[in-house]
Amino acid sequence: MKIAIVEDDINMRKSLELAMSDYKEFEIKTFKNAKDALKSLDDSFDLIITDINMPGMDGIEFVKELGGKFEVIIMTGNATLSRAIESIQLGVKDFLLKPFDVDTLVAAIKREEKVQSVKKTVSKSKGDTSDFLGESDALQKILKLADKASKTDASILLLGESGVGKEVFASYIHKNSPRCKKPFVAINMAAIPENLIESELFGFEKGAFTDALEAKAGQFELANGGTLFLDEIGEMPYGLQAKLLRALQEKEVRRLGSSKPIKIDIRVVSATNANLDEKIKSSEFREDLFYRLNTIPLNIPPLRERKDEILAIAEATCEQNCVKYGFNKKTFSKEAIDELLEYTWPGNIRELISVIERSVILSENDEIQKEDLYLDTRK
Repeated sequence: MKIAIVEDDINMRKSLELAMSDYKEFEIKTFKNAKDALKSLDDSFDLIITDINMPGMDGIEFVKELGGKFEVIIMTGNATLSRAIESIQLGVKDFLLKPFDVDTLVAAIKREEKVQSVKKTVSKSKGDTSDFLGESDALQKILKLADKASKTDASILLLGESGVGKEVFASYIHKNSPRCKKPFVAINMAAIPENLIESELFGFEKGAFTDALEAKAGQFELANGGTLFLDEIGEMPYGLQAKLLRALQEKEVRRLGSSKPIKIDIRVVSATNANLDEKIKSSEFREDLFYRLNTIPLNIPPLRERKDEILAIAEATCEQNCVKYGFNKKTFSKEAIDELLEYTWPGNIRELISVIERSVILSENDEIQKEDLYLDTRK
C-alpha cells in the first residue's frame, strides 16, 4: 500500500517516517506541504494522510484540490466541529487526533486498507461503472446518456429525487471526461449560509470584509481545468444567480474586493430535486440561467424504479460496514430480502445505505432479520 504523508512540522514528519519504516507492507512518501504533494501525487498512491493546519494551503483546501481521487485521513491537534464537518462533506472518513502513537496510525491505515479491498472486490467486474451496483434497464439507460455527455464540455443538469445519487453521477461524468485528471469540486448550495455563498464561489481578497484576514480562492478557481458540481442549485439565492450566469458566460470570475478578472476553464454539472419550472414561474429562479445549465438534462430515476439494484447495494453496504465495525460477515434472511425489495424507499439510495448500516450495528446474529431493518415504522 503506497501512502503519502503531508506534514509541515519537520519533527512530526521525521518521527512518522521512522515509526513507519518498520512496516514493510507500507510504502511511505512524505511531503512538507500540500503544494509539493500535489506535484508528485499520481494513481500509484492508495491513501493520503495530511495535517489539517498547515501554512499556505491547509488540509481542507488540499482535500478540495484532490477532487475525491484519493482516500484521505486527517491529522489534527486542535479539531473544531466546523472543520470536522467540512472534512466529512469532502469525503474524509477518518481523523487522527494529535498526539497519537504508531499503533493508532497503523490501525487507521489497516481499516482503510480493508475498506478499499472490499470495494475492489465488489466492483472488480464493473469496469468504468464501478461507482454503480446493479444492472437495471433504468440505470443502464441513464448511464448511456451520461457517457455521451461526459465526452463533451456541455453543461449538465441532473434531476431526480433526494438521495438518488446525483453526486455519484456527477463524479462519474467527471471521471469519464477529458477533464478527469483535473479537480472535481462539489459545493452544496443548501448547506452554505446565504451571506457566504458569493465568497465561497468566487473567493475574496484580504480585507474584502471584516474577517477576511487573508486572500482565499473560490470554488471556481479551485475547479479550474476540471469540473464544478453545483448541488441543490434550485436553492441558490435569486440575487446571486445573475453573477453565476455572468461567470459562466464570460468564463471569468472576480474575487470579492478585487476588480481583476480571473479566467476560468471549467465544466459545470448542476443538480436539483426542485421543480425549476415552478421556481421560474414564481420568480425564484432565472430562466436564462436555467437554459445555461440545462444543455443536457439527465433525469435519474428513483430507487423504486431500479428494484434489481437494491439487493446489490444492500449486500455491498453490509460488507463494507462489517469491515468498518469489525463484525463477522453478515447476510440477509429471506424475509429481510423480501422486505428490502417491497419497500418503496422514499429516501432512495441514501436511505437504503443508512438502513443497512443500522441493521448491521443492531442485529444480534450474523443473519440480519426483517425486524432488524426497522422499516415497519416508515410504511
